[in-house]
Amino acid sequence: MTVAEPWAIAANIAKGIDPQSALAGEDWLTGPVAILLTLQGLIKTLEANGQLKPPEIARRADGQWVAQVFPDNLLDQLMWLGFQGEVWIEPDQPATQGQIYRKIAQSNLQHGAVSLVLGAGNVSAISALDSLHKLFAENQVVLLKMNPVNAYGGEFLEKALHPLIQAGFLAVVYGDAELGGYLCQHAQIEAIHITGSHHTHDAIVWGSTPEEQQQRRAAQNPILTKPITSELGCVTPILIVPGIWSVGDIAFQARQVASMVTHNASFNCVAAKVVITASGWPQRDEFLHYLHQALAAIPPRKAYYPGAHDRYQAFLAHYPQATALGTCIEDSIPWTVIPAVPPHADEYALRTEAFCGVLAEVTLEATDAKDFLAKAIPFVNESVWGNLSCVLLVDSNTQRRYKPELYKAIAQLKYGAIGINVWTGMMFMLAGATWGAFPGNSLDDVRSGRGIVHNAYLFDHPQKTVLRAPFRIFPTPTWFADHKNLRQVAKHYANLIANPSLGKFLRVILAALKG
Repeated sequence: MTVAEPWAIAANIAKGIDPQSALAGEDWLTGPVAILLTLQGLIKTLEANGQLKPPEIARRADGQWVAQVFPDNLLDQLMWLGFQGEVWIEPDQPATQGQIYRKIAQSNLQHGAVSLVLGAGNVSAISALDSLHKLFAENQVVLLKMNPVNAYGGEFLEKALHPLIQAGFLAVVYGDAELGGYLCQHAQIEAIHITGSHHTHDAIVWGSTPEEQQQRRAAQNPILTKPITSELGCVTPILIVPGIWSVGDIAFQARQVASMVTHNASFNCVAAKVVITASGWPQRDEFLHYLHQALAAIPPRKAYYPGAHDRYQAFLAHYPQATALGTCIEDSIPWTVIPAVPPHADEYALRTEAFCGVLAEVTLEATDAKDFLAKAIPFVNESVWGNLSCVLLVDSNTQRRYKPELYKAIAQLKYGAIGINVWTGMMFMLAGATWGAFPGNSLDDVRSGRGIVHNAYLFDHPQKTVLRAPFRIFPTPTWFADHKNLRQVAKHYANLIANPSLGKFLRVILAALKG
């Protein structure tokens, strides 16, 4: 907490945000708050010797284990009314926890390893959370290389985690891709974790040029022979399940999807990138109209992440029908929709992560929710690049009417993070949730990555996390771009997590009601 405010302010300034504005709260939440939540989760797990009992665990009819992990305390029950988070365990695997701590308890031999964490440049908490996972879930000491994009955060991270650094468990270094390549090949580095682009991952594993990568893949001769885990992004699909929505419902969900696009200037691995609707949904055109209005109303933001303008121009070259919404200022990229993108697997917008404020619109030939889900699930699984993140927006009546079909759809989705009426970015904040791609990606077709992080319950075989929320969330969710009091909510929330009390809880609630 001693570095929370200066850390958030430094991130605000780097991203062109007024540190006194409501929007400044975004970097409080994706920095100090996310780290505090994970630390609290790890504390509880370590006190339980690595086997913290989840609130509920049950088996599906097919034998697959599902554990409820959120909310797991009274405070979160009150803070997040109607939310429920589950970790699904891989089929045919037990719901065991804390493998490392079980092994340590069974033997006096404690073999550790030196792990290199290549930090992400977009969200300040990622480097810390990846390092904490390596330290406490995998029993590896960490050499963290900060990303040059947000290396300014290193000084705050070093102060916040000083006890780990002082004890020799963590070291923080700074440098460019050349240093990263040197460290990856260093003899004392035994394992690597990267959060970033699959292009960077492939350069590390298969070589620096397309020709070298192709030759090494063909020969199955990677340049890197050490274990590497990764989280590498996604063309995140938003499935609009047809139902009967009120005008208020349409306006609310339009704001939510627009916020999924624009949060952090769209430099998120789980930013909304393709919205999928049913051709036979009578309210389709009305929803898209409201969505365009919501995007146009959100002020432009500094395109601070390198390469954003080039990526944006590449999308414009492929889609001349792309429409820029709202205003554009210097150093920004306008929020842009691409209407009528064909639902084909080879479409540029479906196989390329924009990593800027672009949203493709796809229509599937479907009438009702049953028809739509039957077509949309295989479509996103097979034709949309990546398997990190997927969102379904479905009203309460439709959920009740098509309960078996919806449950089947969730089970069939091959994504590591699935949000039902909630942005998957929220799951990044939850210590008990898992964070990473759906299992099974190969090293030569890595897609959204391999392995998971976070997972404060230390499940040995997690498959995915599913987070459910009410169709209309109240008060205004903290990821909404038009939240009027976000900075105060975030600051009060940080204080509450660090040292809970009834008074601090009430301050969070009062601030949230002003959003």
